[in-house]
Amino acid sequence: MQTGMKPLTIEKPSAEEYNEYYGGYISQVTEPDLLAVLAGQPAEIAAMFGSLDEARGTYAYAEGKWTLKEVLSHLIDGERHFAYRIHRISRGDATPIEGFEQDGYIENSYANERTFADLVAEFTELRNANLRPIRTLSETDWTRMGTASGFPVSVRALAYIMAGHVRHHATIVSERYLVE
Repeated sequence: MQTGMKPLTIEKPSAEEYNEYYGGYISQVTEPDLLAVLAGQPAEIAAMFGSLDEARGTYAYAEGKWTLKEVLSHLIDGERHFAYRIHRISRGDATPIEGFEQDGYIENSYANERTFADLVAEFTELRNANLRPIRTLSETDWTRMGTASGFPVSVRALAYIMAGHVRHHATIVSERYLVE
């Protein structure tokens, strides 16, 4: 179990620990302290979205793309799903975990009717709540394997995916939504 005395180093997962689709997310995390990355992301999201004008929230950079508020809602959905997978697999639940259809979740999210402040607060609260049990995982828990979306996945891969997923979408927001 993680203690307050010595930080646990969470090694990057090997390719056998996740579906290759997620390799792009995992590669986004280059720092040696995954827990610090996870802990720092709420402030990064707040800085990115917190000062935007509400009218900008319904902007999409192209037809058929999500709006800024929908992207933020997607990060919230991803946070919930990845944390649920971490919880189940780290506890030794071997029951396969289904995937989720992200577009359907966004269609029913009402994200564009919410404020940036509300969405940012929800992401921050979720991440902070998720970090509490994540910080207590043992070395054995981090390497425990399960099945999600039909593929084998480890707990540590899921945590790297969680952090990389946020970075992936933050990059898209910076490059395609916030350019003048």
